[in-house]
Amino acid sequence: HVQLVESGGGSVQAGGSLNLSCVVSQWPYTSACVGWFRQSPGKEREGVAVIWSAGSAGPSPFYADSMKGRFSVSQDKANSRLYLEMSNLFPNDTAVYYCAAAMSTRAKIQFPSTFPFWGQGTQVTVS
Repeated sequence: HVQLVESGGGSVQAGGSLNLSCVVSQWPYTSACVGWFRQSPGKEREGVAVIWSAGSAGPSPFYADSMKGRFSVSQDKANSRLYLEMSNLFPNDTAVYYCAAAMSTRAKIQFPSTFPFWGQGTQVTVS
């Protein structure tokens, strides 16, 4: 089964940048979606950015509206890595960030429950 391990979390000042990475073992082969979610205490888990791959089409990134222009998701299958580059961070970006994967064509960024494989999470604090 797919296993994921995040790293790169830490503390950063508002307006700063931070890069996260995730090791993805046994990368989903087809109809795959990998990406990032986050969760703050007392709040629901929300999507950040995902990459869709289906059939012969190349990877297609999709971002939550509040992340567009600030966050960038990318993947490196050869090295089993998923990345998230974050810039212009705000205090409300503070959360535990998780990488996740799904093999179902019904997986959607709006619904974290559609992703069955999750990493342990890494804390990001913006002050």
